[in-house]
Amino acid sequence: MIKIIEYGKIAEKEIFSVYEDRRDVSDTVREIIETVKRDGDRALIEYARKFDGADLASLAVTEEEFEAAERETESEFINILERAAKNIRLFHERQKREGFSIEKSDGVIVGQRVIPIEKVGIYVPGGTAAYPSTVLMDAIPAAIAGCEEIVMVTPTGKDGKISAAILVAARIAGVKKVFKTGGAQAIAALAYGTESIPRVYKIVGPGNAYVAEAKRQVFGRVSIDMIAGPSEILVIADAKSDPRFVAADLLSQAEHDKNASAVLLTDSAELAVRVREQLEIQIEKLERKDIARASIDNNGKIIVVDSLEKAVSVANALAPEHLELCIDEPMNYLGKVKNAGSVFLGRYCPEALGDYYAGPNHTLPTSGTARFSSPLSVDDFIKKSQFIYYPREALKAVYKDVRKFAEKEGLTAHGKSASVRFGGEE
Repeated sequence: MIKIIEYGKIAEKEIFSVYEDRRDVSDTVREIIETVKRDGDRALIEYARKFDGADLASLAVTEEEFEAAERETESEFINILERAAKNIRLFHERQKREGFSIEKSDGVIVGQRVIPIEKVGIYVPGGTAAYPSTVLMDAIPAAIAGCEEIVMVTPTGKDGKISAAILVAARIAGVKKVFKTGGAQAIAALAYGTESIPRVYKIVGPGNAYVAEAKRQVFGRVSIDMIAGPSEILVIADAKSDPRFVAADLLSQAEHDKNASAVLLTDSAELAVRVREQLEIQIEKLERKDIARASIDNNGKIIVVDSLEKAVSVANALAPEHLELCIDEPMNYLGKVKNAGSVFLGRYCPEALGDYYAGPNHTLPTSGTARFSSPLSVDDFIKKSQFIYYPREALKAVYKDVRKFAEKEGLTAHGKSASVRFGGEE
């Protein structure tokens, strides 16, 4: 049963249970990466047999498989995917950046260009579960950014097939290259390339401990988005809130993972009790009740605070992945929220809207990293390059400043590279 705690009787650092996967998988992952670097496709096929129980003749998803997936997927769900994709595109289109150029009166031009990352890799968890939402959330921003090549990897089931829903989502998102490989070996393939899978320059997408460790180890050769921890939800609710709604929202995250954290902050002791009652009722009706039960019992908390202002202050200290403001006039509090991955406003805005449909990205910073990092966005799929142009007379006017600056740093060759152009003119 979830704990009800009066604020002040628990340290803020203990409100969210920070999970650390204590398995040391670094050596195993390092070996997998080296094997893929050496053996390429052959290693990926062997790992598919070893880890997924799948016998693969080839790694690439064929056009026939895409077409079969569309036939197998109910039209109603395809329409839902398309409506969700429309919302995601609408939101992320507004994130597109433009470069700039500054032209001075002396002919100097300086500026910045915004350039799409040419090749990006998207990792989508699969096998026993299917997450088409991850495909849409990761691939659509990449397409909007203008990435020339989007390569998706995902593990298969034992039958060697990828979920039809994932393939349909990939087609809707504009992904043309999908490969049947998962785990650390898939990350290695994206980072180093194989006979079938092209090397990319950035890898995004969630995964298990092996995927996370592989992303750590290949970082530097490629860029990565983030190392995500277990999911978190923090709900701020007042006395007017319906306890059924609040309990359902907490459970929407608790069912993710036994290590997920679901926390309620409320200024109503009565609501705290009623939410706890609802949790007990609703957990028993869940298909994933064992997971939700472990999460709620071990990591769940209901904390009673003396005011909503205090609740927002605590939320800022925690920097949750998902923050719900189930209160009247939530817009009045939005400006006070400094640290949160995504904020859900009002009594009719469950976090699941953000997971699937509303448009903002569901790949969010966890474990307090919302203090300094952001949701996945178009920005993750671009890079910036600067440019400088000086005509002769403009450089002549400042080269002595450049030379003096260089001499102060003991880098006289730097200074000479500017002054050499004006030898004998001093």
